[in-house]
Amino acid sequence: MFGLIIGLLLLLTFGIYEFQKCKISRKKIPIIIHINGTRGKSSVTRLIAAGLRAGSKKTIAKTTGSAPALIYEDGSETPIIRHHGANIKEQIKIMKFAAKKQTDILVLECMAVTPEYQWVTEHEIVKSNIGIITNSRMDHLDVMGPGLKNVTRSLCNTIPKHGVLFTAEKKVFPIIQKEAKKVHCEVIQSEDSGISNEDMQGFSYIEHKENVALSLKVCEHFGIDKKTAIEGMYTALPDIGAMEIYMHKSKDTELHFVHAFAANDPESTEFVINSVKELYPHTHAVAIVLSTRADRIFRSKQLVRMLKEVDYDHLYLIGEQTNTIYSYAISNKLDKNKITDCGWITGLRLTNCVVKLPAKEILMLGIGNIGGNGGIIVNYFKERNKNV
Repeated sequence: MFGLIIGLLLLLTFGIYEFQKCKISRKKIPIIIHINGTRGKSSVTRLIAAGLRAGSKKTIAKTTGSAPALIYEDGSETPIIRHHGANIKEQIKIMKFAAKKQTDILVLECMAVTPEYQWVTEHEIVKSNIGIITNSRMDHLDVMGPGLKNVTRSLCNTIPKHGVLFTAEKKVFPIIQKEAKKVHCEVIQSEDSGISNEDMQGFSYIEHKENVALSLKVCEHFGIDKKTAIEGMYTALPDIGAMEIYMHKSKDTELHFVHAFAANDPESTEFVINSVKELYPHTHAVAIVLSTRADRIFRSKQLVRMLKEVDYDHLYLIGEQTNTIYSYAISNKLDKNKITDCGWITGLRLTNCVVKLPAKEILMLGIGNIGGNGGIIVNYFKERNKNV
């Protein structure tokens, strides 16, 4: 018993010591930008950091998405290796590093999901000057739901006290305004109407105007003009989850494979599908590849319901528990003649399935989950095809 008490006292002492070190590190960092939201967090983190670097701000950034990474002042980066899973204490280590480097601005992607952890991360650890809520969508409903209003209020837990919040959100913007007012935070809403198609041509991957407009608004706040900031953004390395398009020729069929696995909530996914279809109106067939995960069955069911509103030629189910999603799709009145349950599948086998469609040119969209089978499919096309 005595040993247990001593152990608990040592643990408590260590916790207090770490907390005090975190406070010291925070005081040495002039500006912290804390980025939250449903979609686009990693992309916006990278875009803002690149724009700030172009404006001569000594900036360090850290992403938390598909492949967490620490991005240095020169734009180079290193992956963050986690031996024991994700933990919000990781942010403390990054802050300590940024303080030692005497950085001007630290850009942090929020890594907390539950409302409680989001609040603790912002108000006890990060204490940001600038907050970002990219958008609010129906995702992670198991911990932030059950509805969109609940998700939005959860995201609002990272609004900085007496700070400035930037957002591209439109639908639930009044909720964000109301929550910001409670902590005396100014809210600035971005508009993508000022972003032209020519502006977007400088990116080597498919980026969203909404993300670019939001990031430019933040850079403008720091006195960096659009031309300087966006040219800096063109040089940013894309996140592993960024949407990319690969061409592949199989037999007599030309495939345009779209890696859109990162847009995994229904609203964002439907927007991506329709946007890409507009870019490729000349294709003769549209194939949807839905990557499922055993721990994300609810998300897969959401996407199945969304597909009732989308025009496509065939749906391929890949990954885990595809038989469950197949049955769910049939019960939701999707045409069983337009669905193939592929199970866990290689890129080659999937390609051979898709090219059986009676079309010379096929638009093939990967949606759902980048983890698991989705990542295997992306790697297959990355290894064999030239990015366009």
